[in-house]
Amino acid sequence: MKSEEYGTIISVTDGVPRHPLWRMAEPINLEIKRGEQIAIVGDNAAGKTRLVEILTGHYPLLLNEVHYGFSPNDSRLVSENLKYISFRDSYGVQDSTYYYQQRWNQHDIADDAPTVGQLLPEFPFSKMFGLDELAPKHIISLSSGELRKFQMAKALGTNPRVLILDNPFIGLDAPTRREFRHLLETLAHETELLIILILAGRNDIPNFITHVLPVERLRLLPKMPLAEYRRVYAAPPAPELSDEVKRWITNLPVRNLSESGFYPADGGEILRFRDVSIRYGEHTILRSLNWTVHEGERWALTGPNGSGKSTLLSLVCADNPQAYACDIELFGHRRGSGESIWEIKRHIGYVSPEMHRAYLKDIPAIDVVASGLNDSVGLYVRPRPEQKQICLDWMRVFGVEALADTTFLHLSSGEQRLCLLARAFVKDPELLILDEPLHGLDDRHRSLVRQIIKHFCQRPHKTLVMVTHYEEELPDCITHRLSLGL
Repeated sequence: MKSEEYGTIISVTDGVPRHPLWRMAEPINLEIKRGEQIAIVGDNAAGKTRLVEILTGHYPLLLNEVHYGFSPNDSRLVSENLKYISFRDSYGVQDSTYYYQQRWNQHDIADDAPTVGQLLPEFPFSKMFGLDELAPKHIISLSSGELRKFQMAKALGTNPRVLILDNPFIGLDAPTRREFRHLLETLAHETELLIILILAGRNDIPNFITHVLPVERLRLLPKMPLAEYRRVYAAPPAPELSDEVKRWITNLPVRNLSESGFYPADGGEILRFRDVSIRYGEHTILRSLNWTVHEGERWALTGPNGSGKSTLLSLVCADNPQAYACDIELFGHRRGSGESIWEIKRHIGYVSPEMHRAYLKDIPAIDVVASGLNDSVGLYVRPRPEQKQICLDWMRVFGVEALADTTFLHLSSGEQRLCLLARAFVKDPELLILDEPLHGLDDRHRSLVRQIIKHFCQRPHKTLVMVTHYEEELPDCITHRLSLGL
């Protein structure tokens, strides 16, 4: 409905969703005026996404309704004036045909699967961040960072009156983040676009934001100017991992790896690439890569969006069929020499944006964690009693034990990521591969997860490879770096 007061873009009075599961702790009272630029900020599970779902009309209200004023746009349709890119949207369209390894199995991509060039309208934003160079690529084959850029360019190209972005900067390399911040700032100052950012980190708020909506424990607190918010909500000291959790991680039993028959007896080379190249059609992802990782090393894997970081990790984890045409040794065994995928995966703990996207079934969170014991994505078996306890133990380490019986799709994006991290650690792997592991986490959980990674890697026979575009996300135990270029 059109807002009654000219100059008010979104307003709601005593807003209470009809369904009890969609409600905040208190009725929503909010007015967003013309000229304001908004950041919705709060910890994981504070209620940020729920608030936005109410404001966008996704959750119908009990008595009142949300009022909109889209002037000067001629169209009054909410669908044309309001564009919302959610956390899940930025990982791609969710459908039943998607499976975890599909991005690297190009032969399984249908001939009529859409490409960037087909779906990105011919607007000025089609060239944003070099997306014009990606025109021939199928959407399904984009990296997580490329996909986020595509989604944002597509939304901007429709000329909306209101643009809502959930954690828009995660997954983007530093130059792209700077470029996108500058673009948003320009749009905020020179157009009528209302920008609403949903942010988990206080330090992620751009300077063009005028007002902040703090959300705490399913409560929308009063709107305040950015300067006041920064004064009132000064960043608290980084939390320390509890001594109890540190001891529990330190005292985990050390496995006798000689009994595995697959792990190298001397614990020497964990991974070796010799002149590895990967191509998809005319596009070269990796070119003549040589890389050796020894036991106990802790690697930071960096590079711009689309440089091949996730593709490299898919070769390690036996998710990419091209691995068998390459000269790759893992745990001292040449890839394709008779080893099974399961022999490889039993020593690897892994989390990635592609994995997050693949969990589409609304099953109990503990079953998602337990799937890491069997290295399965999409096949779920209720854990046995002894398995359930180790799952609960790792969920306790990551602070989500109380959510064990909550179904996965009813968790916040941050809670989902913490469960997937518990899944990566649950079998006490020798090789820990973390691809953008802190996506969507608030400041507190980012700090705690970094400490968990550090303490885990201090144990015998532990090797780490971690991908991130944020230098401050790396734990201080990193010993080596590999940087990929376009």
